[in-house]
Amino acid sequence: MPAQAQYPVLGDNPEAGAFKMNKAVKLWCVASLAAVSMSGAWASGASKDEAVAMVKKGVAYVKSAGPEKAYAEFSDKANTTWRDRDLYLVVYGLDGMVHAHGANTKMIGKNLIDLKDIDGKLFVKERVELGKAKPSFWQDYKFTNPESKKIEPKTMYCERLEQTVVCGGVYK
Repeated sequence: MPAQAQYPVLGDNPEAGAFKMNKAVKLWCVASLAAVSMSGAWASGASKDEAVAMVKKGVAYVKSAGPEKAYAEFSDKANTTWRDRDLYLVVYGLDGMVHAHGANTKMIGKNLIDLKDIDGKLFVKERVELGKAKPSFWQDYKFTNPESKKIEPKTMYCERLEQTVVCGGVYK
């Protein structure tokens, strides 16, 4: 009698079921990871390039639409043109007065020149001084991330526009 294969039919092989299950588990894992990444659950914060692009777009918008309209739109949290994840715009006068704030409208109209971060850094004063000295710059300080609600290191890109600085930052 010729030698018969040990498992001639796939269903007769006890290891085949394990193979099928492993394959099914692998497919489920891949599909789950894809769904999670597409849902934004693992979405990271904005990049420096995105901050620069938004600030440049904001400066152009202030010039074309006028400050009053632009500042109102920058400060509207529901306006996704000016808010993307943890990225939003702020506009400070070169005297420290807040003209627009995409994360906290309560700051608008306040002079925050003496505002300090958690480390005691006078970051608004520094921003104003940098704005007077340079047409554009990066600034580092610590601030509350609107997504995580935690104080985190932040780097802010700013461009001077007349007597203001238009800024957008990213959390490190």
